[in-house]
Amino acid sequence: MTGTPPVRRRLLGAALRRYRENLGYALDEAARILECDRSKISRIETGQRGISAKELRELLTEYGVPHGEQAALLAVAHRGRHHGWWQDYRDVLTEAGQDYVIMESAASEIFAYDAHQVPDLLQTPAYAAAVAAADPACDGDEMRAHAVEVKLGRQRVVFGERHPRLEFVIGEAALHQVVGGATVMRPQLARLAGVADGGTGAADPGVSLQVLPFTAGAHAAAGAGSMTILRFAGTPGLGVTHLPALAGGVSLEGAEEVARYGVAFAQLRAAALSPAASARLLRVMARD
Repeated sequence: MTGTPPVRRRLLGAALRRYRENLGYALDEAARILECDRSKISRIETGQRGISAKELRELLTEYGVPHGEQAALLAVAHRGRHHGWWQDYRDVLTEAGQDYVIMESAASEIFAYDAHQVPDLLQTPAYAAAVAAADPACDGDEMRAHAVEVKLGRQRVVFGERHPRLEFVIGEAALHQVVGGATVMRPQLARLAGVADGGTGAADPGVSLQVLPFTAGAHAAAGAGSMTILRFAGTPGLGVTHLPALAGGVSLEGAEEVARYGVAFAQLRAAALSPAASARLLRVMARD
């Protein structure tokens, strides 16, 4: 197989390799559990091939992985793989994009920093439509409508079904970037103020929003841009950092990389205004 394996497979494979090595099992011993050859185990662990839910349960049970951790890994590996709502939006979601949506829907913690734009999960429909209208990848009205529907679908899952822990840091520049004009920005800023004010606009008290002001000066992500970190319940060693880009971006699943971005995000939060001060700033901006 050529090319880079999908991030979900890499994430799962690395976890399986850690469990196996922690027990001192060789590839041959893991292969005996599934009654297969060692090359299959090797390809699973490197993400070169997938693994069925049944086989995954067998390995995790043999490795002594707790049930909560097993559930998180099964969700990452198989949640909606064939019948998820995102299957209807392949015109705007690449395979990597679908992978990200699946991981986001399984995450128990989502930490997002956006330097120049309101984060996808907090965009109003009008703001999302204005973003789609400016996106050169959205060729035609149908694709633009689908791009908006995908964001709203993600919001529905995260806020209406999953309720993970959510922490947002938004660069002040994003608040001054007038997307769609004043009639779009005022409700968008008001929604953000509600989120920062304690979840009023987020439908969940487990949501934090802070503004990183211009006065913060140099900061931890000044040379890195926007980022989103996904973590999964009961699996402290499991996480993904997504770095967006025009060509879809890149997802990093290495434990050291995720930890490094986690430290940077914590530093961003420390440099940002408090949620209460952020809410006051946003309310003033929404009135202007």
